Amino acid sequence: MSAELSDLYRSLSDTADGQELVHPELVRRRADRRARLRLAGTALAVAVLLGGVAAGGRLLVSADGSAPLPPPADTPGPVPTGSASSSSPSLSPSAPASPRGTPRGTPSAAPTTGAATSRTPTSIPDRAFFVLAAQNQTGLESRVEGSALPVLCGARYSSESGVVQRRGRYLAYKRPETPAGYVPAGSYRHTITIYRAGRADDALRELRRAVRDCPEQELPDDTERTWRQRLLDPGRYGDESVLFEMRAPYPEGMGEPGEDEVRLVRAVRVGDVVTVLWEQGWENTSAERAQVDGDSRRAVAAIEDWLD
Repeated sequence: MSAELSDLYRSLSDTADGQELVHPELVRRRADRRARLRLAGTALAVAVLLGGVAAGGRLLVSADGSAPLPPPADTPGPVPTGSASSSSPSLSPSAPASPRGTPRGTPSAAPTTGAATSRTPTSIPDRAFFVLAAQNQTGLESRVEGSALPVLCGARYSSESGVVQRRGRYLAYKRPETPAGYVPAGSYRHTITIYRAGRADDALRELRRAVRDCPEQELPDDTERTWRQRLLDPGRYGDESVLFEMRAPYPEGMGEPGEDEVRLVRAVRVGDVVTVLWEQGWENTSAERAQVDGDSRRAVAAIEDWLD
């Protein structure tokens, strides 16, 4: 054996003699701990493998066509790609329910306001004229032509260019208490005029202006008296109406001293039709408002029945 090899063995022996040997029980415990760690690692790997198999089973069930199972509670859902308001119309919480068969949020057709507006008539039948109440009838009636209104300081009406047809009549009336054989209590010039669409209201507007512009005048056939005109409250007749009076002192020897003779004129518009009731008296009798109001209602009712 060489000298170098002898020195190496001697050095190794000295080093081994200086180290303390480990007790056998400690060696066994360390071996057991390593074995447990290996077993725990194996169990964890098996659990992970089983979880993957279960997830795969969920996917397989969904692929078969049955309802897919919901994701685990901690699984985040898909992130939306845009706001709800940009992809679908929104409805106000207070919006009324849509009609049956109409999708919510879809505007429905505009509501109708009733039957279609009737066309302007072109001719005036006899039935358009009213009939006096039985207690007022005298049997005196005739057709008349010409203007529907009295002279008002020479006023001219542009609405006359819109006249389609005009018919007039003259009729006398009596009071219920008037005995048979006595003269009538008064008379009317009653006219009905059809205007082109939109011109009837022009006629009433021009009539109001004519009365305001003619507060007093002398009539062509009565130059001895001055007549005064003024608008009165027309009441509710038809679509709109105009009522005015003409007033002048009684001629000498007629009526009561200091009293006035009064004429009343009412024009009523119903659509494109205007009916005028001009009370003209009888031998200087004076018009009474109650009688004219009652006969005006009859005249309007006859027009409305005709147009319906």
